[in-house]
Order: sequence, then C-alpha cells, then structure tokens
Amino acid sequence: MSKGAEAQMDGTLSSMARYPSHSLCEMGELTQTGIVQHLLNGQLLRDIYIKKHNLIPSDWTAKHLYLETTGKSRTLQSGLALLYSFLPEFDWKKINFRNQWSTIFCSGNCDCPIRNHYLEEEQRRQYSLRVKNIYLEKTYADMAKIVGIPTRQLRASNPIDSMLCHFCHNVSFPCTKNGCIDIEHFKVIKTHQLEDEKQRQVKKYYYLYALLATHPILNQTVTRMQRIADGKKEELFTLYSAHDVTLSPVLSALGITEARFPRFAARLVFELWKDAKKYKEHYIRILYNGVDVTFQTSFCRDYNKHYGKLMCPLEKFVHFVKQDMFSLFNSTNYYDACRRRPF
Repeated sequence: MSKGAEAQMDGTLSSMARYPSHSLCEMGELTQTGIVQHLLNGQLLRDIYIKKHNLIPSDWTAKHLYLETTGKSRTLQSGLALLYSFLPEFDWKKINFRNQWSTIFCSGNCDCPIRNHYLEEEQRRQYSLRVKNIYLEKTYADMAKIVGIPTRQLRASNPIDSMLCHFCHNVSFPCTKNGCIDIEHFKVIKTHQLEDEKQRQVKKYYYLYALLATHPILNQTVTRMQRIADGKKEELFTLYSAHDVTLSPVLSALGITEARFPRFAARLVFELWKDAKKYKEHYIRILYNGVDVTFQTSFCRDYNKHYGKLMCPLEKFVHFVKQDMFSLFNSTNYYDACRRRPF
C-alpha cells in the first residue's frame, strides 16, 4: 500500500490515504476490520472468477477493469482492499480509479426532478411514521437530551447508521454528563427501522424514487454486458465501491423485496454467462452477498415460474432497463420519466 502513488486517481482521490493507518478511528472512516472484510470479499471473487473460471487473463491491463468510487476514504480503501486480494499480481500502475461525486452514481444524468419529488415524499412518510409512535418519540427525546441537541434535529437524521458503527465494532455507545446511549435505545431504533422497511414497500414512494435513481448505473451495467456479448474484451470486471444509500435503491428497483438493510461489506454481483453450445445466447445471474437472487427480480420472477430455467436471459434485463423502468411514469425514456409523474 505504500506504493500507491503509482496508481491513477481522479481528482481528490489522489490525496486520500490508501488504507486506514490512523491510531484513532473517527466516525465514517474504515476500520481494520473493514479492510479484512473486503480482503475476504476479494479472495472469494478470485477463487470463483479467476482460479475456477479464468475470466481475468494473467496479463491483465488497465483496460480490463473499470473502477469507480465516491470521494470518501472508506469507499476508496474498501475498493482497493478488494482489488488487492482479487487481482493476480496486484499492480498499482494498472489501477485507475474514477471519482463519482454522486452516491447514486448517476454521473452525467443526475438532473431528475421527479426522482427528487419521490425522495421528498418518502422522507415525509418516514417522518410521519416516527411521530405516530409514542414509544419511539420518547426514545428520540431521551437520546436527544443525552447528546444535547433538539429532538426534532435528531429525529430528522438516521441515527441507526451511526449506532450500527458502535454496535458492530463493539464500541460503547456515547456518554455525556446527561447520561448514556444504551442498547435499549438501539433496540427501539432498530425495531422501528424494520417496521419502516415494511411500510416502504406498501407506499411505493421509495420504489418510484429507486427506479429513477438507479437507472443511470443499471443502464451502464447493461451497456457493458451488451458490449461483452458482442465480443468486446475490455472492462471484463467493473467495480463500484459505494454506500448503503447506493445499494438499497438498486435492490428496490430490481424488485428484490426480501433484501434487508445492507450490512457492512455487502456486495451485489452481476454476472454475464453464455451458452457453451449456443454462443449467441447470453444470460444474467445476480448474487447478493453470495446468494443467487436472480429470480427474485421483477423481470425474471415469472420467467423462472413459467419456464423453470436455471438462468435468466440477458434480453430480459436489457428490456427491463431500456423500457420497463419507465412504464410506471407513462414514458419511454429516462428524460421524460424524470419530468412526468406516474398514473
């Protein structure tokens, strides 16, 4: 990691630390445990895709990879740790990380007013659910008093994220002169989060937001797969090192309703397959934390039911991204869908 200066890093990425060497880990930074998790992720992928299937050539170059991360040290370090154990003879000179300013990886297609509208509707729904729960309100008021901020300010944020940092790393919850946040507070907030996820699926505001938020990144994925299916050999492996707020809407847009709040070091993998006998026939497989969720997706669920196939045709995924994602908005393209409300 000390030789990281040889890598190509966009913008501010070049000034970031390549691994967490701090003696005291601040909030929002990757821990040593996080590094190990991603090293293991990389090792798992290497065992399957390189050792078993030989999908990355031993003389791989920068053109075989597409790497993108947000401008946070934890996402850059997570991506590098995964690559370090994934790539044979890890070579800094071949690493070229692009900087993505948006957590939904929308690149040059971020202007989407209706997406923002449904995100606001979802946030209002979340707030309404909170204030109706008297026990939850008492918990928020108690926590706000301890940390010395107005209850409304704490309630407007998502404390589960920072509390998970403490809980998962076995770090004591914060204490002040007014008392301590404790495990009971955490249990109440966590229980509410699970209830909130159920209501989210009923109200659909988040699903509509997710369709528009994730179309750019899913469209990039489809385009790359089509190029590989056409015989192109560049970008054999694509890595987006992202956040829970990136992963959650992708899972929702795909229709994977059984997926829970992303855990630390969660991974979502899109695989492209071809028939050994019929080279022009290509298929897609989707795995979430190593579990095949392909036939939980909205576009392949019925195909599996009707045809009993083990693989989902690539064309089903292409049709979903290029057309079906816009149908609820009475549109045929991303631009119009971003400016037109559903029926």
